[in-house]
Amino acid sequence: MQYPPKVPQFEEKSFVSDHIGLTWLITAAIVTTLLWQIPGGNYILYPFTILATWFHEMGHGLAAILLGGQFQQLQIFSNGSGVAFHSGALFLGPIGQAIVAAAGPMGPPIAGAILILASRKFKTASLSLKILGGFLILSTLIWVRSLFGLVAIPLIGLIILGIAFKAPRWLQGFAIQFLGVQACVSTYLQLNYLFSASAGPGLHSDSAQIQQQLFLPYWFWGGLMAIASFVILVQSLRIAYRSN
Repeated sequence: MQYPPKVPQFEEKSFVSDHIGLTWLITAAIVTTLLWQIPGGNYILYPFTILATWFHEMGHGLAAILLGGQFQQLQIFSNGSGVAFHSGALFLGPIGQAIVAAAGPMGPPIAGAILILASRKFKTASLSLKILGGFLILSTLIWVRSLFGLVAIPLIGLIILGIAFKAPRWLQGFAIQFLGVQACVSTYLQLNYLFSASAGPGLHSDSAQIQQQLFLPYWFWGGLMAIASFVILVQSLRIAYRSN
């Protein structure tokens, strides 16, 4: 009696290594970072620019909540810029203020590393896509208050949910790692911003805000965050692929 041929199944332990090219992810990270540094690069990578801004501003807002403050609202604009408003006294005083300032550049790489590590198995990769897509929509309902953000952020969330529910396994795996890489390199959206004292007229950059609370020059903190983001990306990819 002849049985029908066995349909190949994805092995959980080989899900990453068989279907996602590490070289492509590294190349995407480099190209993304470089394009963000040239005039017009923000618009070439427009959806990822908006997503990077969301990651950055949500880092500020969620850190404020964790330290006892209130995350009031998030505004994202069509030029790729954004701002998070928070209020209230924070735990740890000046250190808390510095943590909230650092959470903008550093929150996304930490979240990105979690996404990359989640990609090691299909179940966690798919679940992470659903959580990310759902949180984009939830954040719109709770915090987003700019007209552009009210349209763009839930749209990105719906696209990610569509991938999570309809895309084949290999695409879900690639998507979650690619989004994780994008989150990690979002620190470099405006690399000069990390090494600047100003974020605009009358505004201090995140690095300068840390300087105000913890001393040491802003360029030191900017350089430290840039290096830390790179290390987090490399280590998360290393762990994800080494485990397979």
